[in-house]
Amino acid sequence: MFRPIAAAATALSLATPALAEGPDTLVTILTAPEPQTQLMAMVLTMQAVGQGKAAHVLLCGPAGDLALKDAPAGAKAGQPPRDMSPQGLMQTIMSKPDTRVEVCAIYLPGKGAGPEVLLDGVTVAKPGEMAAAITAENARVMSF
Repeated sequence: MFRPIAAAATALSLATPALAEGPDTLVTILTAPEPQTQLMAMVLTMQAVGQGKAAHVLLCGPAGDLALKDAPAGAKAGQPPRDMSPQGLMQTIMSKPDTRVEVCAIYLPGKGAGPEVLLDGVTVAKPGEMAAAITAENARVMSF
C-alpha cells in the first residue's frame, strides 16, 4: 500500500542535511564608502570563512579603494571595538583558502589607473564570471 505522507516525510528527512548545510560560497558585494560599513562587511565575510564557506568579495565604487596599495586613511584606520581596519581584515580574508577579492571591471578605468595600484592578490573581476558567481546555486549574496 502506497502512503504519500510517509513517502513525503522520508523525502524531507533525506533532504534536510543538504538544506542545513546551506550555500558553499558567500559573495560579498561592497560599495559603501563608510569604513564602519566596510569593516562590518569584512567581519561577516570572515565569519563565513570561519564556518568553512568560500568567500568571493567584489569591491565597487568607493569600496574599491580598500584594494589599493595606497588606500585612503579610513581604509587603514582601526575601528572599535577591536581596532580592526577594513583593509586589514580584507587582507586576512585573502590569506585564507577558497577566497577571492576583486574590484569591479570599471573601477580601475574610472580611476585612470592600472592593476599595478592594487594590493597583491586582488584582481579585476570579469563580468561574466562575476555574474556566474552571483547566480550560482551554491552561493549566497550579501551586499553593502
